[in-house]
Amino acid sequence: MPIIDNAVYVDGERIRNPATLEQTFEHMKANHGMAWIGLLRPTPEELQQVAAEFSLHPLAVEDALAGHQRPKIERYGDILFTVLRPASYNDAAETVDFGELHVFVGPDFVVTIRHADVPDLAVVRRRLEQQPALLAKGPQVVLAAILDEVVDEYAPVTAGLQNDVDEIEDSLFSDTGSELSRRIYELSREVILFQRATEPLSEMLEAVLRGAEKYRVDIELQRELRNVEDHVIRITEKIAALRAILENALTVNATLVTHRQTDTALEQSEQVKKISGWAAILFGPTLVGTVYGMNFTYMPELQSPWGYPLALLGMLATSVVLYLVFKARRWM
Repeated sequence: MPIIDNAVYVDGERIRNPATLEQTFEHMKANHGMAWIGLLRPTPEELQQVAAEFSLHPLAVEDALAGHQRPKIERYGDILFTVLRPASYNDAAETVDFGELHVFVGPDFVVTIRHADVPDLAVVRRRLEQQPALLAKGPQVVLAAILDEVVDEYAPVTAGLQNDVDEIEDSLFSDTGSELSRRIYELSREVILFQRATEPLSEMLEAVLRGAEKYRVDIELQRELRNVEDHVIRITEKIAALRAILENALTVNATLVTHRQTDTALEQSEQVKKISGWAAILFGPTLVGTVYGMNFTYMPELQSPWGYPLALLGMLATSVVLYLVFKARRWM
């Protein structure tokens, strides 16, 4: 069985390190202690063994086996089932990598099921084992510590996203190519996915706190949960701001690209006008010269000494008139 860690606690002290789940169940009942079982990618048979021992609800077990669940918290009698989406940031690829963590919390047990290598719950376990008085308050302390660890790991993700958003803002007016548009769009997608993983946490913590009196949640634990909720609110507000910045950046970049394309088209249009104008100016003399280049038998002006000067004058006059017309129309 993929047991990462397995222990029985009495009054916050670790008294047993069972090698199998059967031993865990025996020690827990014999010592009236709390079991904390950590599993990594269990098979259906392995999870069903745990479910049968702790009477886990079939729907919650089905969700834990299927994976790919949204963050949520559900209560089945005196058992809480929590789904969390821990995250880490890949700065090189500018992507948020998500894990999935399922936590069953009962009156005298905690079962954690991970579908990825993150988060490292060994850190949470060591921290709580150093505070036996706190751990002695029961399984809900473990849930609060896990929530706190997952939320703390969101901070580097937020910082990584913020850094990349700052880079985009810096290059927005210096680089308006398609690559920047692609980068903004892809980063926006990562921010949206991260937002979906974090936003439900605030409502989840509120639900736990609303039932604190009914389920006799320790007052110190309630304060810890409110502290975690404050962190979640700050993170979600930051993510919402990053999403808004990226949406605005995408709009501004699209506008700048359009303006640049328009300016290029206008510049090309001006060049076409100039070329067309000079072509028309040159066409006038060419037309007159072509006429005089024909071999006519009878052309009265050929016998006149003013014929060619008049022809040259006509060519010049045509060119000057066309030039003035195009200049007036700002084609030249």
